[in-house]
Amino acid sequence: MASPRPAARTLSRGDTGSFLLFIVAGVAIAVWAVISSAATIVAAAGNRDVRVPIDFLDTVAQAPIGPDGASVPVELTGAVVTAPSLPLASLWALFLSEGIFAAAVVTVVVLLLILCIGILRGEIFSRRHTRLVVAVGIVSLVAAFAVPFFHNMVANGALAWLSERTYDRGLTQQIDLPILIVVGFVAALSSTVFAVGDRLQRDTEGLV
Repeated sequence: MASPRPAARTLSRGDTGSFLLFIVAGVAIAVWAVISSAATIVAAAGNRDVRVPIDFLDTVAQAPIGPDGASVPVELTGAVVTAPSLPLASLWALFLSEGIFAAAVVTVVVLLLILCIGILRGEIFSRRHTRLVVAVGIVSLVAAFAVPFFHNMVANGALAWLSERTYDRGLTQQIDLPILIVVGFVAALSSTVFAVGDRLQRDTEGLV
């Protein structure tokens, strides 16, 4: 088996610096995700005055942006509502949503850091790196669906209790299909690139 090329022959100093900055940024992002999710869970744990961000569809609201603060109709696309409390199922959905978000971010960051370290060592395309990229794609795609799915349960619970179950749930939208398509496309493309790169590299090494 051919040994990995020395990093000095594969990466320039600028490349190495960029990967090191990427590693630092990745650690910072992972820490932020954990702290953010933990803060949201702690704030909602008492199930009193729970703040819930909601994306609305085709909803008209009044905003004081007219002359002398007069109300003007505006299309409401997003808002944060404060529910006195949440149904138990919605509360657990909030915990799951935040937990999955933090776990997914940390997992993706760890996998990408392992990939960066491998590249810094001079190994760019390999079966191991292809598996890492595939795993990153799968985790990202699952999180892109699961986090909004559970958050939708939170939003529905908050609106149900605020409106005494009279608000039309069809006027809210949490799962963004275009984002899911883009994440899936990027994941598939990245996996294909690394798989093809690994195959070409092995074919080239076999000719040497």
